[in-house]
This record gives sequence, C-alpha cells and structure tokens, in this order.
Amino acid sequence: MQEKAALLFVILNTIVILFQLALAFGAPWGAASMGGKFHGKYPLKMRVVAVLNAIILGFISTIVLAQGGLAFRALKPFSDYAIWVCVAFFALGTVMNTITPSKIERIWAPVALLQCICCAILALIE
Repeated sequence: MQEKAALLFVILNTIVILFQLALAFGAPWGAASMGGKFHGKYPLKMRVVAVLNAIILGFISTIVLAQGGLAFRALKPFSDYAIWVCVAFFALGTVMNTITPSKIERIWAPVALLQCICCAILALIE
C-alpha cells in the first residue's frame, strides 16, 4: 500500500512540478495559479517563485519516496517526521485551491487532496 501511495503521489507531484516549470518558462497559464492574480504569462518575479515551488515540490517527492521505501532509504528516519509536514502542506493546499477566486485554479484541489491522502497513508501505515 505504501509503495502505491508513494508512486501515485510522485506521478501527481511531477505533473504539478511540470506545470510550475511551464509557468517559469512563460506558459500563459497564470490564471490557474496564485489565485489567478496573474493572467497570461507570469512576470519575472513570479517566474522565480514558480522555480522555487518546483524545487520545494521536488524535495517533497524525495521525502515521499524515502517514506514509501522506493528510493533514498537513508532518509527514512528524517522522512518519518517530515511526512507529517507534507500532510499539513497538502491539506492546506487542498483548502487554498478550493477557496481560490480563480475558477480554473480549482482544478488543483482534487490533485492536492489526493496528494494529502497519499502522504497520510505514508504517515500512518508502517
């Protein structure tokens, strides 16, 4: 069960990372992120933020892979605690993507919810 949860999480997270990198490289999808404040292409400052988001999400994937026993096994003691931060992060992300004023951004709410569930499975099942 843990391996499946970790794998599903990484697949979903890779989609989100690719979306963030697309924003960083000028994709005109700003309405689907950050409350829809930036329609079209992100300004330079927000492109940097998108890159930072992608890096953070990549680090989270590392935690999930370690917790799921799929990779980075040396990080397992750290991931035992860090996975709870991931649960909280994606719980908050689910709420934020649900209440966003941007209707198109709400497509990320079910993704964040699934990521939260995957992290909770990894946190609760040993």
